Amino acid sequence: MKYSKNAFTMIELIFVIVILGILSAVAIPKLSATRDDAVVSSVAQNIMVGAFEIASYAVSNAKTEDDLLVMSNALTNLSTSGIATLTPKKAVVAMGNTADCITIKITVTVTDDNLEILFGNAGTDSKCLSLQSAIDASKYPIKLRGQNVVY
Repeated sequence: MKYSKNAFTMIELIFVIVILGILSAVAIPKLSATRDDAVVSSVAQNIMVGAFEIASYAVSNAKTEDDLLVMSNALTNLSTSGIATLTPKKAVVAMGNTADCITIKITVTVTDDNLEILFGNAGTDSKCLSLQSAIDASKYPIKLRGQNVVY
């Protein structure tokens, strides 16, 4: 008698399940890391756009406001998503387990206003360290108002 094979054997099915398990064990952490990178990139972009919006507002109006939300839509996005906490003239961005990963602050003196971006102590928090490395803080502080600013 001749038998025809119309189905997979149990061994073949086990091998397929094992291979799929190995592939998923490798792929899931990679996908998670990619998602984290996208979040860090988005937050970094909002911070830099927010700093640009504040600087533009200060130059065009020859003043700064206590409420950063008046001067920046990007910081509004960070605030409404719960990533940033805003106080007068200051926004503190939390990332990973670091509550003060980045601080955007306007320092007001008698003669001028300066925009600063400060880094908190990230320690070993990889998300905060990634965010800090995505931002070039060497260009700060920048003058927003004062005798060196030409309107």
